[in-house]
Amino acid sequence: MDTEHARELLARERARIERELDALARDRSEETSDGSEPGEEGSEDLYEVELGEGRREDLRNELAAIERAEARLAAGTYGLSIDSGEPIPDARLEVRPAAERTVEEDERYRRS
Repeated sequence: MDTEHARELLARERARIERELDALARDRSEETSDGSEPGEEGSEDLYEVELGEGRREDLRNELAAIERAEARLAAGTYGLSIDSGEPIPDARLEVRPAAERTVEEDERYRRS
């Protein structure tokens, strides 16, 4: 994949993640601005609070993956599997710019 195109894909993905994190932070500050605590009568349902926190953690993990991909791009190894060194197909990188493995390797990794 062309380096400039990869840089653009990663920048777009970073911007999307940062927007989502900002929106979640705004939602969280609105939830806590009424002074109530989770679990109090009339407060935000605990499920919603936990769901938001889980989403924030997922987004922080995605952001870390983007940072690793940017480092691989700078090192000249972007688009190569971190496990085998095999090329990751461009079509996969278009969908998941921070992909670290081929689809097959990712499936094996998730099963282990």
